[in-house]
Formats: sequence, C-alpha cells, structure tokens
Amino acid sequence: MGGFFFKTKDSKEVKKWYRKHLGFNTDDYGATFWWKDTNGDDCSTQWSPFSKDTNYFEPSKKEFMQNFRVQDLESLLKKLSQEGVTIVGEMQTYEYGKFAWIMDLEENKIELWEPVDSAFK
Repeated sequence: MGGFFFKTKDSKEVKKWYRKHLGFNTDDYGATFWWKDTNGDDCSTQWSPFSKDTNYFEPSKKEFMQNFRVQDLESLLKKLSQEGVTIVGEMQTYEYGKFAWIMDLEENKIELWEPVDSAFK
C-alpha cells in the first residue's frame, strides 16, 4: 500500500485532529508512515486528506483514491493496457518516483507508484 487519499470538508482541521488524537506526525501532505520491506529497505505509505473540491481523483466521482506501490511501472502499464484497463493520463516521473493512474471496474481511480523512497530522507 502506497497511500490512502480522501476528501474532507477541512483538510487542515482533519490533520490537526489526527495529530492530537492519534499521534499522526502530519505535515502539508498528511502523514508518512515508514516501514521496512522484506529486504530490510526503508519504504513509506502516505495518508493524505484532500480538500472536498479537489479534482485530483477525477474522473472518479468517489471520495477517496488508493495508491499502490508497484515495481516496473512501465511494464505494468503495458500489461494493463493489453488487458483493457483504463489508463488515465500519462505516466509522470519525479525524483521520488514514477506515477500513473488507472480506473478499476467500479470507477475508482487508483494511483500506481514506483517509489524512490530514498528521496524522502
């Protein structure tokens, strides 16, 4: 799991609430949870409340979006395309990883992330 993103009425207040009551170490983006993979490498999962009027989850009409960590995003996108999965937009590359978006069978937008976890340190 790379992250969970959801719409809120007031993302700043939601972050404050989670910081106060659940001890989340929040920042402008939400909270990052660090863990080790089976090889002992540092990995992260992001929790992020978004404004209720965000268009980041479009074309989905849902109030949330999941992010999944993947390996070899480019090959995965080719395979998904061959299988008829809807790909939203173009893959994007940043110093912290590659991103692409797909739609599942119930119109949930899913963000796929090939991470570079070391970029966060």
